[in-house]
Amino acid sequence: MYRFLLIVAVSLFSIVQAQIPKVSSGKIERISDFKSQFVTPRNIDVWLPEHYSTSKKYAVLYMQDGQMLYDPDLTWNKQSWNVDENVSELMKSKKIQNTIVVGVWNDSKMRHFDYFPQKPFESLSAVEKDTVNHQLKKAGRANEKFSPNSDNYLKFLVKELKPLIDKKYSTFKDRSHTFIAGSSMGGLISIYAICEYPQVFGGAACLSTHWTGTFTNENNPFPESALRYLDKNLPDSKTHKIYFDCGDQTLDALYPEIQKKADAIIRKHGYSEKNWKTLYFPGENHSEEAWAKRLSKPLEFLLAK
Repeated sequence: MYRFLLIVAVSLFSIVQAQIPKVSSGKIERISDFKSQFVTPRNIDVWLPEHYSTSKKYAVLYMQDGQMLYDPDLTWNKQSWNVDENVSELMKSKKIQNTIVVGVWNDSKMRHFDYFPQKPFESLSAVEKDTVNHQLKKAGRANEKFSPNSDNYLKFLVKELKPLIDKKYSTFKDRSHTFIAGSSMGGLISIYAICEYPQVFGGAACLSTHWTGTFTNENNPFPESALRYLDKNLPDSKTHKIYFDCGDQTLDALYPEIQKKADAIIRKHGYSEKNWKTLYFPGENHSEEAWAKRLSKPLEFLLAK
């Protein structure tokens, strides 16, 4: 009986993986099972707006957790970011430039490894690394010795995926039209991406950024390491835009105090309201439903005409 149920579950998962998300406008073109020399294979869902035309050029927004962006009927928690609705509405009202969205699926088994900023982790002492490893094991995010793969994940985005997208679609290839976004660990890897590749990404949207890395603020050395890294590697405010936000409920309750420290660092490096926003949403939790409600804010900030 157990074997039968397992086979059914695997079959249903395969069906969901194979389905293209339904969208309210525009269309999705899938690059299935993208093979990379840097990360495990994964799907890429490229959203093209209505009336997409090769006679125009489009900005590109790369988004983490690509399977959670469009169709709640296909997501594990029946929630989504409603990216198609949000982007379409802003484009129609001419609040943002012509844009395509590249939804990069995560590998659920590797998500924490791919999204955990590598250099801040590697700067920790052996004892501090053991502490992080223990906390991740306790949370079920690491079964062995934890070793981030995020530097390779960023190589996959920059050296393999972006060249393919720029070749296949009518895009602006330059930094000022290339953006990256995500939430939670996806927010953390997005700020890491703009710091590691400031020549590639002109803006990052980091919603409910999982500054803790693990799932506790107690005896956790990672947040301070991440903030030190940010202080040393924040890109030039003259050529970049950065958006942060967080709520204060469920997992988001871990973030506000760390985010305020990040805000101070960003301010110190010359960022102003022209090129940086951090918004706080009291009462909001850690969910796609919450991020969908406020997605228009980072979109309009980063992609304004």
